[in-house]
Amino acid sequence: MSFRSFLLPLALAASTFATPTVAADYAQASGALTFASQYQGETFVGSLPGFRTTMRFDPAALQDASLDVVIPLAGADTDNADRDSTLKAVDFFDVARFAQARYTARGFTRLGDGSYSTDGTLELRGVRKPVTLTFTLSDGERPTLAGRAKVSRSAFGVGGGDWADVSIIPDEVAVSTRVTFVPAP
Repeated sequence: MSFRSFLLPLALAASTFATPTVAADYAQASGALTFASQYQGETFVGSLPGFRTTMRFDPAALQDASLDVVIPLAGADTDNADRDSTLKAVDFFDVARFAQARYTARGFTRLGDGSYSTDGTLELRGVRKPVTLTFTLSDGERPTLAGRAKVSRSAFGVGGGDWADVSIIPDEVAVSTRVTFVPAP
């Protein structure tokens, strides 16, 4: 067997697993959306289950890329029943008036090494503010987006009243997401 005939099957197999991402509309197949903060110096992590994400992505036209994330807030879960009920109350998410948050972004910027950023808008508690998401996006028919953002809770009125004191709860909240997509129907 020649060296060339040995490499050809390997190259074909590798191309099967490294299909380049092409222009397409995508829907979320699975995912996780989490947030992290502190309460009196103790770090806690919460999840926001039930969120839905759609994405339009064309690596040749990043200016036309888009991301739309709808986030139900009533299911916020930090594994602490008292904290979870406080998050749903008027001083925090106020889920009775604002059942969901939404993040929308148009246009991606390539940062290199499979990394991107997008300057989107987060709508939370009826307030709309810019939030930058940095993320990686894998290639293939089922791309996975893994991203991070920092959100100022006070900019959205989250943690009002006695909770506004940043020595008790810092203003900056770290948000992380991991979403696997499938082509949209």
